[in-house]
Amino acid sequence: MTTTTTATGRDGGAQARTGVPAVELTNLTKTFGSVTAVNDLSLRIAPGEVVAFLGPNGAGKTTTIDMLLGLTRPTAGTVRVYGQSPADAIAHGRVAAVMQTGGLLKDMTVAETVKMTSTFFHHSRPVTEVLDRAGIADIADRRVGKCSGGQQQRLRFALALLPDPDLMVLDEPTTGMDVEGRREFWSAIREDARSGRTILFATHYLDEADAYADRIVLVRQGRIVADGTTAEVKALAAGRTVRATLPGADQVQLAGLPGVDSVEVRGDTVLLHAGDSDEVARYLLTRTAARDLEITSRNLEEAFIALTSSDETSGAGQTITSDQTSDRSAR
Repeated sequence: MTTTTTATGRDGGAQARTGVPAVELTNLTKTFGSVTAVNDLSLRIAPGEVVAFLGPNGAGKTTTIDMLLGLTRPTAGTVRVYGQSPADAIAHGRVAAVMQTGGLLKDMTVAETVKMTSTFFHHSRPVTEVLDRAGIADIADRRVGKCSGGQQQRLRFALALLPDPDLMVLDEPTTGMDVEGRREFWSAIREDARSGRTILFATHYLDEADAYADRIVLVRQGRIVADGTTAEVKALAAGRTVRATLPGADQVQLAGLPGVDSVEVRGDTVLLHAGDSDEVARYLLTRTAARDLEITSRNLEEAFIALTSSDETSGAGQTITSDQTSDRSAR
């Protein structure tokens, strides 16, 4: 399903000046019978932010997005989009969404699809402009049914661009795209964001979140477990990795060092993950023949696994609050 709406012009700069959040979710809860899909979730997103909304399958991402778009009603809590209800924001052309599937007629051409959709809006960007922006001008005469999955996603993106919305919500937007297509897509998204558009996207490609998001929001079991910049989220996953060249490393001995969680030996290279990386580095440099030592934080994938897989990670004490992050981004 592709959700696009009538546009009345983007005024993200005015919204930023008045301090009105682009998105404000307050104590949002959604239950389906005995199942709680979203559990007392609160989130604020400032105008112009590019936010990655991440979590494992079943974490509540899609349900939250559905409530944000007014496709389902919350059991409790409130949703505000630029200070309005989702229905009012959509009625005023503030929101567009690109979903994973649906919304396309297979027998129409790409250009016909965009032209037809453009007639639904009082004010629409030129068809040629959105085709070019989405990178599909060269397949304008191709029937939708003959397009690849990645090309169909680009077409959905073009449709979402027509009303020139203030907020664009993307659910797995680059599914089916090749590496070059993904890079070109995100280049277009970043350019749009620089003009003031707010972007909220869900993706399973963590490298996309790492490279293109201003802010990462991690959810688990319907709750936010981490919210901050990529560096801040990585820092929440305790410990660092110490890499060194150490021929003949005694893996058992290294694993017994205080604070070491794991040891991996790759030829002459040893990798130790530890809570106290400085102490491990000191040991390697003074008690062994280790050289070429390097200390690195966990990458986003490792942080994602650490923060969304363990029961102990869901405590509020490990979370950077969304209010703190929104305040920081607005300054």
